[in-house]
Amino acid sequence: MILLRHPQTAAPPGLCFGRFEPPAGPNATAEIAAALAVTPLARAVVASPSRRCRELAEALAVRDGVHLMFDSRLLELDFGAWEGRLWAEIERTESDAWTVDPLNRAPPGGECFAALRERVRAALAEAPEGAVLVCHAGPIRAARMLLTGASFDAVFAEPVPYATPIHLAPAHKGLARMLDCRGIA
Repeated sequence: MILLRHPQTAAPPGLCFGRFEPPAGPNATAEIAAALAVTPLARAVVASPSRRCRELAEALAVRDGVHLMFDSRLLELDFGAWEGRLWAEIERTESDAWTVDPLNRAPPGGECFAALRERVRAALAEAPEGAVLVCHAGPIRAARMLLTGASFDAVFAEPVPYATPIHLAPAHKGLARMLDCRGIA
């Protein structure tokens, strides 16, 4: 399975955003062209409906002459009341409590990473064989956890590059069965 994160945005440093939509970054067009040059052909493209994922997903679908499907289960983590705010403006008592266990704790009005992981599990299970998925860092980290068995800490220790193909396959057949996925290899 191949996953790509959207191109870099023009979000200011320190902005909390998952569902919030910052504008595309100044190099988005070049990042998309570079991604098209190195991403293997897709049999389908499945993408987050987020605006920052659409242009790359549309370009891949056009390049490969395949169907483009949008799947809201591939959206980034919902940061709830913190969306679109600078981290420095968020009450430390709220953010500190969340950082103790973001896997199981949600920001006010948002979702925890375990909930994101479960919706990504369902999206992977229904993704067509040979699909390329265009989404966000959170869903890509969740896919790494699901497909390779990596821990939460391990997937957050590695950065997720923008507009770069990431090849993932189940570490063993048991993980593929656990996902109940067709074609995840």
